[in-house]
Amino acid sequence: MRKSLALAVLTLAGGLAFAQPSTPPTVAWSKDLKVLSSVAITDGGDLVFVGSDARIHRTDAQGAERWNYATGDIGRAHPVITPQGTVIAASYDDQVYALDTAGKLLWNIKLDGDVFASPALRPDGSLIVGTAGGSVTALSPQGQALWTFRVGSPVYSSPAVAADGTIYFGAQNGQLYALAPDGRLKWAFRAGSTVFSSPALDAQGNIYFGSSDRRIYSVAPDGRLRWSRPTGMFVNASPIVTSTGLVVVGSYDGNVYAVRTGGEDAWTYAAGAPVAAAAAELSDGSVIVPDLGGTLHAIAPNGQLLWKISTGKKIDTNVAVSDQGTLYFTTEGGTLNALQKQAPLADGPWTSFRNLPAGWGRALNTQEVQARTAAKRAAAVRAQRPAPVTPPAAPAVPVTPPVPARTPEQLAQAAGQAARVLDGQVYLPLADAAGALGLSVALLTPRTATLALPQSASAPRPTHTVPVRYLNRTAFVALAALADLPGAQVAARRAPAGVAFTLAGRTLAFPVNVPALTPLLKQPEFTPLVRR
Repeated sequence: MRKSLALAVLTLAGGLAFAQPSTPPTVAWSKDLKVLSSVAITDGGDLVFVGSDARIHRTDAQGAERWNYATGDIGRAHPVITPQGTVIAASYDDQVYALDTAGKLLWNIKLDGDVFASPALRPDGSLIVGTAGGSVTALSPQGQALWTFRVGSPVYSSPAVAADGTIYFGAQNGQLYALAPDGRLKWAFRAGSTVFSSPALDAQGNIYFGSSDRRIYSVAPDGRLRWSRPTGMFVNASPIVTSTGLVVVGSYDGNVYAVRTGGEDAWTYAAGAPVAAAAAELSDGSVIVPDLGGTLHAIAPNGQLLWKISTGKKIDTNVAVSDQGTLYFTTEGGTLNALQKQAPLADGPWTSFRNLPAGWGRALNTQEVQARTAAKRAAAVRAQRPAPVTPPAAPAVPVTPPVPARTPEQLAQAAGQAARVLDGQVYLPLADAAGALGLSVALLTPRTATLALPQSASAPRPTHTVPVRYLNRTAFVALAALADLPGAQVAARRAPAGVAFTLAGRTLAFPVNVPALTPLLKQPEFTPLVRR
């Protein structure tokens, strides 16, 4: 029996059953594969992702590499695998790539900005791609631009394609857009703030998404507001719609919300840390949710904890689940972890981030739903067959041991030692600097980072957005931008040379010798004569 099905159940008077916490599944393996994007899974169980090495990787189900392809930059978009096996992946080099099953380039196209949002695959093989440059473009199966809709604001929300071909996506201008299949605007719905969350669709075509205004929204196919549900902080995570009609999404307030499609609360689960990634519903009814504190939660259909795995490392990408019943999740730093002998994804309107392991990002028709159900059954039969007996091979790859968490002082030391000068300003590595100051990176885009500031006991955790620049694919933040954080006090130190930051009552020393890094240059009294 699959471990995820072996739930401890206590039946109370009246026949109401509540799942009790059970022993979490064992991590079968952990490998440092430098995973940066979400992971797409082929029908055969292969894994496809973009790495922090700016390459598109394809591995087998155990993480052994089959091939990789170099792009011009890193990428976070969920890859797409077409029914023909073509891999579609995007990068911060403004390009979309199409690779064949052997990893050879079929085509690539440069758009008007970084591609952070995940492309959507339409039934005819064409793609819908949003960019940070503020446009949404339809690409033919051969990579030619069919049409472009100018949003005028960055699009980090991944497009979702409805059964009737309507395209839904959010933008940083706080609007949810609906486009006709030919790219014409049908309507736009305005939320109270930016829409980073990607839409999910139910069987009736209703749309669900979150916003930085701290609300979960439901909008009808004609653009009318059906309902909204407040949370304690912004909702950047993307909702799912379960097989039982629950809209499940996490918030930065540390809770996971389950709301019936009609707008009534079903349950709220306290994860205890901000949630940025989408949930996934398995066929046994459990819901899997990772959080930024590094914990993977399995939640019962009634909202109670089944089990959890704590890694101590941030998890900000969505879990991936193969038809064979392997659940994959990535921890900060790019380590891919596998839980085997789990249930596959549930059959439902939108039960994972892009609605199926191959990342299509659209509603399925009746024939596709039937094909998906048959494929999962066939995969389950194959998974239950005994493996052939083979002679012992090379030793198994050891499981990556957990890395002890660094103290704020160690993070400040690392940030100071890695300081760089760009255009006359001192920059620090974002992750180390934020960690030292007790900040969490709530949202990282190609141009900005939203930092969650220290929280008071009586108020929601505030946020502050700072510009970032990338060096060797690592995000750096200006020292001056950190000095502008609300409540921050900064003072230079002479011996040892450095900068003392005080924030939320805590003072930390960063060993940054600003005068040495940015020496004052003596200017001539007169401009030199230029002869032409």
